[in-house]
Amino acid sequence: MRTALIVVAALATAVVVDLVSGMVVRRVARGRYRWLLEPLRHACRRPAAALLLVGALYYALPLGPAEWQPHLRHVARVALVISGAWLVNKALHVAEAVAFSRLPGDAVASRRVRRARTQIRPMRRLTVAVVTIVAIGLILITFRPVRLFGVSVLTSAGVVGALIGLSARTALGNAFAGVQVAFADGLHVGDVLVVDGEWGRVEEVKLTNVVIRLWDERMLILPTTYFTERPFQNWTRNESRVVGKIQIHVDHTADLDDLRREARRLVESSPLWDRDQWVLQMVDSTPQTAVIQVQASAADGASAWDLRCDLREGLVSYLRDHHPQWLPRTRGQYQP
Repeated sequence: MRTALIVVAALATAVVVDLVSGMVVRRVARGRYRWLLEPLRHACRRPAAALLLVGALYYALPLGPAEWQPHLRHVARVALVISGAWLVNKALHVAEAVAFSRLPGDAVASRRVRRARTQIRPMRRLTVAVVTIVAIGLILITFRPVRLFGVSVLTSAGVVGALIGLSARTALGNAFAGVQVAFADGLHVGDVLVVDGEWGRVEEVKLTNVVIRLWDERMLILPTTYFTERPFQNWTRNESRVVGKIQIHVDHTADLDDLRREARRLVESSPLWDRDQWVLQMVDSTPQTAVIQVQASAADGASAWDLRCDLREGLVSYLRDHHPQWLPRTRGQYQP
């Protein structure tokens, strides 16, 4: 009867706490804390009620001589650990969602937003993993045979521990590399990278791998240790604007001023150009040709790629249709 009364009282307390917390949140949420309190209350209602009820049940169970009482207390202890881990994980998910919702959406702060997203999500996943592992460990400790077996393995089977450590070395290395990548400020979600000659945009940064969406919509998945051990190109580390360049081989007799006027017309008529900078220069020469390079800036990597293709196509078409004599030629000298 005492246990039943305590459980009923805990249930009533959970209902009252839920109602009171709702009233408090609605009153306080009118101010500047609404963005945090409302989602936190809605997400944590069930785990908090479960934690309150299981805790009341655990402390209400008497320590009597009956055989079922220790087993019931053990079940309640396990349920208490599970409900506590559930509550903490829910709060962490709410904290991540609230942090994302508070980030600015303007283009000026895009790099700061990408950096914050890159750092928040891996840390949330790492924290959830730690909380889950701790909960599993606390549950296993409650089982005496498993606890004794674990102690015996750790004390007398060092070889098994070494093998487990070696097998987990790669996963742990990737996990620590993920944290390093998130806070080293080398790449962010949304950055444009060139990795092993492949151009793509960072889709997701996880603890163990980085997902890159390539220009042809393929997904390149690399371990996070790749970005701590090997070099890679980041086109948008400081800003999203990208300067694209193309090179065209022409004959030495080509008029660069004429080509520069045509390149200016192509660049200025393209909606992909961000109206910032462009230039046409002769950057190299060979015995047969002169190497012409055109550089033009675009808002992001995808726009720069399309702008480069349009400029290359337009200049080649202009040479073919208006000045075919400027196309590369192979000369020979006649010896009578």
